[in-house]
Amino acid sequence: MTDELKLKLSLLPDEPGVYRYRNREGTIIYVGKAKNLKRRVNSYFNREHESVRTTMLVRNIADLEYTVVNTEEEALDLENALIKEYQPRYNVLLKDDKSYPWICISGDLYPRVYITRDARSKGDRYYGPYPRAEVAKVLIDTMRQIYPLRTCRLFVSRGTIEAGKHRLCLQYHIHRCEGCCQGLVTPEHYGEYIAEIRQILNGDTHVLMEVLMQQMQQLASELRFEEAEIVKRRYKLLEHVRRRSVIVSPSIHNIDVFGLLRDDDAAWVNYMHMRGGAVVQSLTLEYRLSTRDEDDAEIMSMAIAEVRQRFAETYRRDRVTEVMVNVVPDVEFTGLSFIIPQRGDKKKLLDIAVKNATQRRTDRLRMMEKLNPEQRTTRTLTTMQRDLRMTALPRHVECFDNSNIGGKDAVASCVVFRNAKPSKKEYRHFIIKTVEGADDFASMREVITRRYSRLMQEGQELPQLLIVDGGKGQVTAAIEALDGIGLHGAIAVVGIAKRLNEVYFPGDSIPLYIDKNSETLHVIQRLRDESHRFAITFHRQQRSKGQLHSALDDIPGIGPKTRELLLKHFKSLKRIREATEPQLAAIIGPSKAKSLKEALKE
Repeated sequence: MTDELKLKLSLLPDEPGVYRYRNREGTIIYVGKAKNLKRRVNSYFNREHESVRTTMLVRNIADLEYTVVNTEEEALDLENALIKEYQPRYNVLLKDDKSYPWICISGDLYPRVYITRDARSKGDRYYGPYPRAEVAKVLIDTMRQIYPLRTCRLFVSRGTIEAGKHRLCLQYHIHRCEGCCQGLVTPEHYGEYIAEIRQILNGDTHVLMEVLMQQMQQLASELRFEEAEIVKRRYKLLEHVRRRSVIVSPSIHNIDVFGLLRDDDAAWVNYMHMRGGAVVQSLTLEYRLSTRDEDDAEIMSMAIAEVRQRFAETYRRDRVTEVMVNVVPDVEFTGLSFIIPQRGDKKKLLDIAVKNATQRRTDRLRMMEKLNPEQRTTRTLTTMQRDLRMTALPRHVECFDNSNIGGKDAVASCVVFRNAKPSKKEYRHFIIKTVEGADDFASMREVITRRYSRLMQEGQELPQLLIVDGGKGQVTAAIEALDGIGLHGAIAVVGIAKRLNEVYFPGDSIPLYIDKNSETLHVIQRLRDESHRFAITFHRQQRSKGQLHSALDDIPGIGPKTRELLLKHFKSLKRIREATEPQLAAIIGPSKAKSLKEALKE
């Protein structure tokens, strides 16, 4: 196994998706799906295989690629499409033309709704595919219970109705059909049923699910639990329909998809090509940006031109004319029209492209971090310096938090991060000494004054950043404390509020809302949470000590060891009071027993 392949294996995400193995010639030799790409792919390389075929496969793997999707069902569909496209040598399943089931609405005067595995007939409308035939069957059966759909295969037209060629069948007599074959229901009225069914098959299954829920509740109220369990099972299967595949859709044919993601110094563009309703090609391009002047439209134009050059044969064969993008290019390409989908399957497919571009960026960053561990730290600190408007890198950061209950057992904590990582040996506890009652601001002033006065006396370095758990009031208290000991402007101070993670700066009443995915916010939240945990733990310890105090602690001559002997023998203070002096003397001696007895009487 090459070093590059080992590195790729270590960077695989814990996401559902499809992986592809290539041999030394670059040919795809295996396509597989995974609920968790990292676990599944690594399982090929970290164990011995009983199957000779699998062993030979692993020996021939020179490179791997993968595509991230949203669900395992989508991975199953994409795997099916790619196996049929590439016919990999080591894949056994799905090499034939057998496919997943589709639900078809025919183009007849009175359309039929049925299950098929051949989605090719012109004039009909297909929905799916469904990874499990059971799901499609439940969907069809449930819709037939709600709508009086015809199930016969008779050819029904206005001519056959006028000629009276067909007789009413049993379905009509049991009220499961309204007599389409004899025109007893108008095509317009029947079309209303079909319109609602189309809506359901497009993903809006709430109508069916509400009906099933009512049936289940009714059966349960009548104590018909076995029948209710059957309905519940159908309800669960319909939940899978809500997560139907967006990777394969018959309405998306011979279309390219480009999803762009950009950072300050790099951009990633994921390309996917749809043929016959399936993703058959996927590629992620990476661009290093020399300046920030290159706008997104220019980058998208370069990516499309690169793809058209690499896959010129695909463009000639499939005659691609429509391209879905999240950024319209600034160059016109002959024969191509660009759309930015806002909803539906096309929007979901574009989201998949952006997700894969995001995953490639994550892989690149993680790879760079493995090769140069200091790079991530420097990037994080640089981001914090920019977001928090600092003049120096925050290599040394301290965070403070208070903890008390109604002003009792008031304590505070100070946690220290160096290079964005905890330095637990430098954590400190404080017992509030000069503040009475629940005054968090005064407590914060006391703790900060004590902390940095001591650092200055001992000649230790000061942090570049001080974070307080709280809003404007806590920030003001911290600034007052620093000013009081002559550290005005020496340390940057910010506060973070708990509710919405607002970041407050000194003298600014309007908080800063940092992007929730920002590394800066992640580090600040870790500091805040760690200081809170540390303060709460110490507060509980102090409170527990207070709760263990008893009348024995106030008696001269009765120390911790004597108290422990008494409680171990007599089990409670009540029994110690009831004990005679000789009984006490047998445990702690006559002198202590006499003093104890007299003190307890008082």
